[in-house]
Amino acid sequence: MKRLGLDATDIRILSAVQQHGQLSKTRLAEIANLSPTPCWARLDRLKAAGFIRSYHADIALERICDITQVVVTVSLTHHRKINFDRFEAFVDGQDEITDCVATGGGVDYVLRVVTTSLVSFQQVMQTMLDAELGVDRYMTYFVTRSVKTRRPNLARLAGTAPGKSVSPTA
Repeated sequence: MKRLGLDATDIRILSAVQQHGQLSKTRLAEIANLSPTPCWARLDRLKAAGFIRSYHADIALERICDITQVVVTVSLTHHRKINFDRFEAFVDGQDEITDCVATGGGVDYVLRVVTTSLVSFQQVMQTMLDAELGVDRYMTYFVTRSVKTRRPNLARLAGTAPGKSVSPTA
């Protein structure tokens, strides 16, 4: 992929999309402090370059049904690529596992599991164990409330100031 230099306006566009999802051409242009046509052209360029993976809505699940959220740490017995690939393929196929990050250090993975009940959660874990993925141990942490869930501040991460350009790696 070709390198694309980002300036403060690109960061404002990305930040707006990250915070609000899909916006009208006019509203996005207002937030980015740019006229609509050039703003839309920049948005198209950012999409084409792969900076925007998808759009999401933050749904208040607890208003729809009762949910049980559990954070699970997982350590595998063996640490070869084939073991990681197999575990990750399993995780990818489980709708209840909403997040999975591979970590270095004491555990191999941290998962977020969202189910309708403790019994449903136990079924997910039993399915994982029955799949014989080489799980050495796992620890569960039940979420009692969500304190903070946000996307990072793009302008701060990118270190952009007016006129400063950032060239991300491809």
